[in-house]
Amino acid sequence: MIVKEFRELGRDRRTLAMLVALPLLLLVVFGFAANFTVSTLDVTVVGPGADAVASRIASDAQTAQVLHVSTVDPSGTDATARDALRDDVSDLAIVTGSGKPMVYIDGSNLFAAQSAKIAVAKMGPAVESEVLYNPDLKTSWVMVPAIIGLILTFIGTIITSIGLVKEREAGTLEQLAVMPFSPAEVILGKITPYFLLAALDMIVVTVLGMWIFSVPFNGNVLIFALGAAIFLFVVLGIGVFISTISKTTGQAIQAAMMVLLPQILLSGMIFPLNAMAAGVRWIGYLLPLTYFTKISQGVMLRGAGLNTLWGPIVVLIVMAVVIFGAAVVRLKRSIAPAGKAVVRSAVA
Repeated sequence: MIVKEFRELGRDRRTLAMLVALPLLLLVVFGFAANFTVSTLDVTVVGPGADAVASRIASDAQTAQVLHVSTVDPSGTDATARDALRDDVSDLAIVTGSGKPMVYIDGSNLFAAQSAKIAVAKMGPAVESEVLYNPDLKTSWVMVPAIIGLILTFIGTIITSIGLVKEREAGTLEQLAVMPFSPAEVILGKITPYFLLAALDMIVVTVLGMWIFSVPFNGNVLIFALGAAIFLFVVLGIGVFISTISKTTGQAIQAAMMVLLPQILLSGMIFPLNAMAAGVRWIGYLLPLTYFTKISQGVMLRGAGLNTLWGPIVVLIVMAVVIFGAAVVRLKRSIAPAGKAVVRSAVA
């Protein structure tokens, strides 16, 4: 029996991959990515004394290790500094003038904001500071927009991945092959109910998050809806793709979990991306949840506009096209043999 089980395990590559790859993934993630301390902060300095303040930061070796002055604008105003934080250009902005410099901190980036407060405290009473977009640095304000994306990912990846697998297990995949529908139409038919239900879940979770945790919604609802729709199309495409490469429901769930786990750990939802080691951080930039989190936090907390969020939206559009195209190709290959078998059976 022991030998038999080892042989079956050797043939079950998905289970073997989970036994080997999953522990290694967790080791790498928690070893290199589990870091809540943001060591480098981008700074925008504006106002008449911008050059002097920037030089002072650069000349202080201890401060320069944490604060990286990315923009110096002597003609900038208080509005310029606030816009830099709203558009996610900097983690903090310093406004210089005749009195004490004013430091604005982006509270929507929780861990960066905590590091920024420590850095500002070291400057002493020479500056005044204010946290924008999350004044009390509440964790719930940052987590709720990300949790919305996580729920959509869960529905799209795990629930949808079971769809076509059930067709295969029930023996009805052959019927799909001979029906007058293209693979793209089959996929759209499969994902539309899940899309509508997930959209309803998103609305409910968003409203409850705003009501229970007092999370603000400062931006444009249409931009948020656009980003959510494209993101949902991506994760639903992933779910369908998984179902086309899985023969059983168990295999589909295993593959979905392998896809879902990195989304939770490496998307910046729990651990900040800019605190991860470079060797692990690049994985986060390949995950759709990373870009939806940027959109949801940007719209809800900072009130960011389309001119700021067009980058994440374009990335999600590209992902949607690539993943949907891959799912169509895989489905076409999956149902073609079944269709031929049905034709041969009918001829016989």
